[in-house]
Amino acid sequence: MYRLTTRTRAGTATEIAVLVLVVAALALPAVISRGVIQDLFFILTMLTLAQIWNLLAGYGGLVSVGQQAFVGIGAYAMFAGVILLGWNPVAAILLGGLAALALAVPTAFFAFRLQGAYFAIGTWVIAEVTRLLIAQWKALGGGTGTSLPREATSNIMGTDAIRALFGVREAAARDILAYWLALALVVVVTGCIYWLLRSRLGLALAAVRDNVDAAQSVGVDVVRLKWAVFLIAAAATGLTGALIFVQTARISPEAAFAVTDWTAYVIFIVVIGGIGTIEGPIVGVLVFFALRSALADYGSWYLMTLGLAAIAVMLFAPKGLWGLISARTGLHLFPVRRRLAGPKIEGGI
Repeated sequence: MYRLTTRTRAGTATEIAVLVLVVAALALPAVISRGVIQDLFFILTMLTLAQIWNLLAGYGGLVSVGQQAFVGIGAYAMFAGVILLGWNPVAAILLGGLAALALAVPTAFFAFRLQGAYFAIGTWVIAEVTRLLIAQWKALGGGTGTSLPREATSNIMGTDAIRALFGVREAAARDILAYWLALALVVVVTGCIYWLLRSRLGLALAAVRDNVDAAQSVGVDVVRLKWAVFLIAAAATGLTGALIFVQTARISPEAAFAVTDWTAYVIFIVVIGGIGTIEGPIVGVLVFFALRSALADYGSWYLMTLGLAAIAVMLFAPKGLWGLISARTGLHLFPVRRRLAGPKIEGGI
């Protein structure tokens, strides 16, 4: 009996390795410095944003350059929950996801009427309009921004237990909590994307990306699928944005809606790593962090180096660094392609 499957030995080994790494990552704060914890938080949150954008563009064909809208609205919703409603910052992170989901509805309504480059530009325009509107919100600092109240940051849910567990100060406990939440978020987001791509919905999504007309001809509800992917991606981006600004505890429209930080860098990560693969953003974020750490003190040369690196990868490895590795080794850590599996035939033909 033959059957379609996506499971491979490499995939099974990867699942076991990921489980071990997650357990080890949970214990890392006991043996590493606060600076390393902050660096890991940055890597995990950028990886989450990259996986989300990769789902949109790499699998759904929705090339958005306005993801900063959902990061920003998620962050501001979290601040509103803390400052205006008196919520604990951890609980207020959920408001970030809901606010981003609410913004995604009108965004999709207008953007889905555009195609190709017009869709990309349309999402950016909506993000800029959102930034300008948020800058008028005087209760949250207007154009200059604001900070989380001292009483809110000193009573963040879970920090007392972390202080007792690791014997650290309040600020370090907040960083550890944010790191753990970022770890949980990236595992859930990546795991859900992996599950989606291995399901029938994943096949439908790939069909829509490759040829909309062909997908419709075999019964795929293209409109509903695009809406679902866009809304889910927006909510996850909003949660990530809220978490990022819980850790920084300071917000302004320029920082929350920064196209460079939350869209340009994310696109760079996905492109150099390998768009359309789960492994690509993982490779890309590690390369990006290494370049950022080595060149951040060189001002404009840093941005020029990132641009040159992206151009070189697109010229010599169009499928990204992971695409190059995979093509040469045949390795797929997160296999999503279907293949026929069945009983082995002994003794040849």
